[in-house]
Amino acid sequence: MAPFNTNDLQRIFEKLDRNGDGLVSLEELNWVLERIGVHYSLEELELLFEKPTLDFDEFLFFCDSLISNQKATTSSSNENEESEEVEKDDDEESDLFEAFSVFDLNGDGFITSEELQSVLARLGMWDETSGKDCRSMIRVYDTNSDGVLDFEEFKNMMLRTIS
Repeated sequence: MAPFNTNDLQRIFEKLDRNGDGLVSLEELNWVLERIGVHYSLEELELLFEKPTLDFDEFLFFCDSLISNQKATTSSSNENEESEEVEKDDDEESDLFEAFSVFDLNGDGFITSEELQSVLARLGMWDETSGKDCRSMIRVYDTNSDGVLDFEEFKNMMLRTIS
């Protein structure tokens, strides 16, 4: 699940709250969860929340919990992979590191907005008249908010883009 900021989640909540009462039903929540590949039965959601609707704060808390749980599940499942999958992951990670190195022009282990713009321009993929800003492009995947992409953030961005 892509990391969302509060404004993104507010927009999602408002789209789900079709009647504008400030509440999202568990059916609506389950519908959006299914669309993003998170599978709960309606019964599981009813047991979890013990009520038929969520206000925005409850929705926000639930989304934060999902993201935290997904990170924990991903890290624990990675520890239990079989050797064949590990080799495949190693090859994929090696390819991603090569791609990362193309953008990390100074080799410091981070991709800055300037480096991103420079490489995109060299590849003919940067149009200065488009109004897009490389800082905002990086901000989308900059999970620790340091203004640059480290390898893990780059990897997460690429894996989300590919799948």
